[in-house]
Amino acid sequence: MPERISPADVAHVARLARLDISDDEIELFAEQLAAVLEHADDVAALETAGVPVTAHPIPLQNVFREDVERPSLDRDEVLAMAPAAEDGRFRVPRILGEAP
Repeated sequence: MPERISPADVAHVARLARLDISDDEIELFAEQLAAVLEHADDVAALETAGVPVTAHPIPLQNVFREDVERPSLDRDEVLAMAPAAEDGRFRVPRILGEAP
């Protein structure tokens, strides 16, 4: 079988992607890509005429729980445990400078 991915092909794609790869990497990637294409050929050769089309191997159903209102934590109690609070909110250190 002729080589489907040549080192020249790999070098060309690397150049298009502006990747600086060594000659050793070019050889390695050519071998790896050839192996991927061989595997794709193996999959394409499988007899799939009687196999139904599926999007997922297991039937899925809605997994969300019902949105039920329930009591939450008391704001003042939570803010009392915070290292710093201001105007009913957590106070955190500024991480960004002023907007330009």
